[in-house]
Amino acid sequence: MGCFAKYAICYNLSMSEIKCPKCGTTFKVDDSSYADILSQVRGAEFENELHKRLEQEKKQAKSESALESAKLTAEIEKLKTKLGNAETEKQLAITEVKASLEKQFETLSSELKEKAIKDLNEEKSKNAVEIEKLKNQIKNVETEKQLAVANAIAPLEKERDKLAGDLKLREEKAKLDTVSIEDRYKGALKLKDEEIERLKDMKAKLSTKMVGETLEQHCQTEFNRIRMTAFPKAYFEKDNDARTGSKGDFIFRECDEAGNEIISIMFEMKNENETTATKHKNEDFFKELDKDRKEKKCEYAVLVSMLEADDEYYNTGIVDVSYRFEKMYVIRPQFFIPIITLLRNAALNSLKYKAELAVVRDQNIDITNFENDMNEWKAGWLNTMKNAGKKHLEAIEQINKAIKDLEKTRDALMLSDKHLASAEGKLDDLTIKKLTRGNPTMKAKFDELDKA
Repeated sequence: MGCFAKYAICYNLSMSEIKCPKCGTTFKVDDSSYADILSQVRGAEFENELHKRLEQEKKQAKSESALESAKLTAEIEKLKTKLGNAETEKQLAITEVKASLEKQFETLSSELKEKAIKDLNEEKSKNAVEIEKLKNQIKNVETEKQLAVANAIAPLEKERDKLAGDLKLREEKAKLDTVSIEDRYKGALKLKDEEIERLKDMKAKLSTKMVGETLEQHCQTEFNRIRMTAFPKAYFEKDNDARTGSKGDFIFRECDEAGNEIISIMFEMKNENETTATKHKNEDFFKELDKDRKEKKCEYAVLVSMLEADDEYYNTGIVDVSYRFEKMYVIRPQFFIPIITLLRNAALNSLKYKAELAVVRDQNIDITNFENDMNEWKAGWLNTMKNAGKKHLEAIEQINKAIKDLEKTRDALMLSDKHLASAEGKLDDLTIKKLTRGNPTMKAKFDELDKA
């Protein structure tokens, strides 16, 4: 197991396994163990990066130290050159003074010669003091150079010691982590073996138990045992509604205080005796269970099965078969309560959104009803207006007809007036003379009347 600290680790998310590239051994681990191993690998990468960084810092320190040393050396050379030039100038000045003095000595008296020598010695002492000052400056520069180099190297050495200490601590921690991981995996393997034995024993006991006590009764008993503590307001009863031609075994349904459904599950329990000749498979019941779920308006479908007892795929725990049928799971009886708890807790997290969705749905229903009422009123109003329009048109037609009849009556009356006027004119023109014209008998009669 120690090779996990030195080599890359392959991690299979779907199988929860790791494989050592060196020895080829495969181990099943959980996410926390994988995180520990991954941190160990990252720790090794960090140590390599730390070594590289330390080497870079050392090279950079050497480069900076060499550069600083070169600068100090150049300054020293400049001072030496300056000192040499001063020394040369001094010697030249002394030589010139000596030559001048020698010429003067020849003409000066002995007293003057002594004075000149004394002055010359004083000048020489001054030059000696100047030379001593320049030597002290050179010495100070050398000291400053050494101090600068020491100051530049000290933090780097301190950082180097610190990194070396950290590296040593990490190496020791890596060793301890390796031992811890090995112990953890040994413990995990031991627990796995114990769990396998426990599950085998439980399966044997359950198989024996389910023959005498049906699987449905077992699940109902398990639920009723914790109903009042875990699910006090939940509905869990047998599905007795076979109006659609089929039914499940149990329906679990839970709602909040406002009546919004939190979760609903259609359960189907399947078991068979070990001596049964015809063995069924779990997938034989998927289609019918999905049909029952949809007809009874349940959100999830769960098959509690003792079928295919030797199939490790169904023995590992809660099996999600949503790739075949939506929101469907297959479990062994020992996972009956856990599957309800898991699905219920997940549904509680989304309860707020379901409540908001219900409010929006109710609002949409109210809006739809309002729109339907408004459309119905509008349709009635339009129908009334249509009927009124028809009556209005009929009234206008009747009025037009009456106007036409009145116009005819008016024309007839006007014509009658013309006839009456004509008759009146004729009556006015009517005289005895006109009446008796051409009628001698009547003329004679009227003449007799006139005479009488």
